[in-house]
Order: sequence, then structure tokens, then C-alpha cells
Amino acid sequence: MKPQINPARVDFVTLKLFCAIAQSGSITKGAHECNLALSAASRRISELEEIVGLMLLDRSAKGVTLTQAGHAVMQHALRLFQGFEQFSNELGEYAKGIKGHVRLWANMSSLTEFLPAALASFLKQHPEIQVEVEEQMSGDIVQALLDGIADIGVLADGTPTAGLDTQVIGHDELVIVCSKAHPIKNKKSISFEESLDYDFVGLNRGSSLLELTSRQAERLSKQMRLRIQVRSYDAMCQMIAVNLGVGVLPLQACAPQIKAMDLKVIRLEDAWAKRDLLLAMKANGYQSPACALLSQHLIEHGL
Repeated sequence: MKPQINPARVDFVTLKLFCAIAQSGSITKGAHECNLALSAASRRISELEEIVGLMLLDRSAKGVTLTQAGHAVMQHALRLFQGFEQFSNELGEYAKGIKGHVRLWANMSSLTEFLPAALASFLKQHPEIQVEVEEQMSGDIVQALLDGIADIGVLADGTPTAGLDTQVIGHDELVIVCSKAHPIKNKKSISFEESLDYDFVGLNRGSSLLELTSRQAERLSKQMRLRIQVRSYDAMCQMIAVNLGVGVLPLQACAPQIKAMDLKVIRLEDAWAKRDLLLAMKANGYQSPACALLSQHLIEHGL
């Protein structure tokens, strides 16, 4: 049988001390950081090693380093501190009258397209829940979910999502947008390969849409002729309107700007131009009641 550790014998002060020693490489420095006498700190670490039945620190004249078991203890201790911080924050929100807090990261298309209305209806039904929204690129959203920085993500399909639970909540179509003065203005549809013969207006480097279109160009052994790069769909439409180039844009998200600026929409013939919008959360991760409510609401009010 595996030896069982009695949780009643392990306290947060000792775990905090252990992490401080590990990070500083010194029992003396760790004790000082935790406001403990050196003798008390040494005793706590010895008792912790006795409880787990393993040496956690390699001691030398130069300081201390973690053993393999020590690394495992530190990782679990950090997770415990993170969980306790979340527990403390949520209780604090209850005390302030806020009954829940959800961190939602979403890509530009979803924030422009359907999230404003969905969030407005959700917060009207649940005014006691606070939703913190950040616009981020799809790849960064995945990493934030895996790291526990975000609770819910809304991103475009095609981004690697290993370690996440995902569900399709909508659909998006990418189209070519051009001005009425552009040579391709009368086309009903076009292949992406043919569009690469013209100058492009694109988003700034690092955007998921630019990465997608650049990757598709590379597969065709071509490059996008980016004449100008901007930070938003609205700015792209303004540049396209003065005929600085064509652009690849999500049709539903940009419909108001396209109509207001009297731009031409040309369907892309490529299969990748039709993509799904995903709601994502960390697989087997903790889901607060507020998070569960919001995720279900977004699923029900998807596109």
C-alpha cells in the first residue's frame, strides 16, 4: 500500500515557507521572507520531510536545491495556493454583493459579432455575476485556458485545442472585400489564389486572421502583398474603401461597416473560408457556478 499523508499535519505556513526556500535557494532567506526564526523554519521543513517520508531538499554549503520529490511538492503547493486565492477572491465578491466572477477571453470576430448581445442578455438575467472580457488572439486564448488565466474562451476553429473541451456555437464566413473601384468588383466569387495577384489590407502581425491567410498563401507557394496593416476590422474597411487593397474579413462581423462604406463582397471559393466558432474551457478543470451559467447561456445564444 502507498503511504498516506495526513492533510491535518500539513499547513499553509509550512508550504509557503517551502516554496520561499525553493525559490531563494536558502533556508535563511526563506525564513526571513515568511517572518520565521531560522530554527523554527528548519524544524518545519524537517517535519514536512518526515510527514512525506522523503528528502525534499539537497543541503550544501552553497544553499539548498530541490530533490525530484521536492519539485513535485512545490508544484502541488503552488496549485493549492492558486486554488485558495480563487476561493478567497470568490468569497470576497460575495461579501461585496457580487455572486460570481468569470474571465472570458474572445477573439475579435466573436466580440464584434454576437458576444455583445449575448453578454447583455446574460448580465440582465444575472446582475450579481461579474464578467471580465478580454479581446485576444485565438492561440493566446487556448494558452490562457490551459494556464487557468481565463475561464471561458471563444475562438475560431483551426486553432490547436488539445487539453480543452470545445463546442461549436456559431459559424463564420470569410470573404474578400474590395471597393467599387477595384478591378475584381464585379466578381461574385473568387479563389484565394487568384486574389493573391492583388494588394492586400490586413491586420497587424500576430492576429489569428493574418496567420490563417498567410498560412494559406504559403500552401499555394505564394505570399500576400500586404500594402498596409491596421489594428481593427473597422480600420481595414476604411483602407479598403479608399482602394488601398482588398481584404479578407468575416462577413457577419463586418456587415455593418461593409454596408455603411458601400463595399463589395466577393465569396471565397476555398473550403477553409467557412469556419466554426468554438466555445472552449479547460478539460476536467474547475468550473464555478457562474462559469457554468455563462457557458450554457453562450451555447444557447450562439450564432
